[in-house]
Amino acid sequence: MIAHKYQPIVFAFFMALLMSCLMSLVISLFNVGLVDNIIQIWLHAWLFAFVVAFPAVMLVAPLVRRLVARVVKPQ
Repeated sequence: MIAHKYQPIVFAFFMALLMSCLMSLVISLFNVGLVDNIIQIWLHAWLFAFVVAFPAVMLVAPLVRRLVARVVKPQ
């Protein structure tokens, strides 16, 4: 198991991994359709998307937490 202190990094990793997977698949299908080499096209797009998404999530997450804190009523 990974130490709890790394929770923000682990969260960002999995969030970026899953969102880049889903979005690159949707965008690849939208742009080229269900062609013979769609898996290769999608995997190439996914790799590129993940390389961008992981640092983006790491940078944006603190801002998002602050925005959420402003719009959600405290308990």
